[in-house]
Amino acid sequence: MITGSLVALITPMTTNGAVDSKKLDDLVEFHISQGTHGIVAVGTTGESSTLTPEEHSNVIRQVIKTVNGRVPVIAGTGANATHEAIDLTQAAKDAGADACLLVTPYYNKPTQEGLYQHFKAIAEAVDIPQILYNVPGRTACDMQNETVVRLASVNNIVGIKDATGNIERGEALIQSLPEGFAVYSGDDPTAVALMLLGAKGNISVTANVAPKAVSQAAEFALAGDAEAAYATDQSIAPLHMNLFVESNPIPVKWACAQLGLCENSIRLPLTVLSEAHHEAVKQAMVQAGILSL
Repeated sequence: MITGSLVALITPMTTNGAVDSKKLDDLVEFHISQGTHGIVAVGTTGESSTLTPEEHSNVIRQVIKTVNGRVPVIAGTGANATHEAIDLTQAAKDAGADACLLVTPYYNKPTQEGLYQHFKAIAEAVDIPQILYNVPGRTACDMQNETVVRLASVNNIVGIKDATGNIERGEALIQSLPEGFAVYSGDDPTAVALMLLGAKGNISVTANVAPKAVSQAAEFALAGDAEAAYATDQSIAPLHMNLFVESNPIPVKWACAQLGLCENSIRLPLTVLSEAHHEAVKQAMVQAGILSL
């Protein structure tokens, strides 16, 4: 089972909007050196919705090659068309991904039965461990706990990233799932709390800029050391909040640029962080001890 701090990796881009392969390699090395336990390539934070299918698969292949087995790589392969998700998932398997992360279909708003059939079809088509991803605040599609429990009996479906931020709902989900089915937090502000309740890790945006603290908080939480986990998490709490002052990954890409990890470049229809928010994000980075004034 994949556990711990799993960074939802940004996709670095050059000033003209092309994928920056050199910076991508550098980011992988940075995270491994800082203690990140696993890398999620081309999820929401990796701008999956604006990469071409070729770019999408190329980024996954490059991350896998650079990681070279040192930590698990989870490939974001979700789509709002089932056939597209199958194609992306097959490409990730062929590239050597350890698992795939599949977001609920966005915009077309399937029923719960549609969600069940969608994920079941992908799992039956591609033999690779698959992690569901529920983030209703972005997709306008909320997969109910009952549907997750149904899907937990499907071969290859091994976990879910719960980005609802609802601790009571997350706890109920953990308690209702069979042993061995992993729940991961997808909400940085509540991740420690969910891990202390039994979640197996945190697929984290904040880890892009504070990987060591996020990984340490996860280690403490998974060991059941609530005091140390919350103390570590408190040091980066301002980041959890201010990295979402505009739509993710706008703020985190700006923050990464301040650290020299990438250019401050993002693809339309997203735009670079508004100047009005620069100071808030900068101060959160200073408070977290990752940037000096």
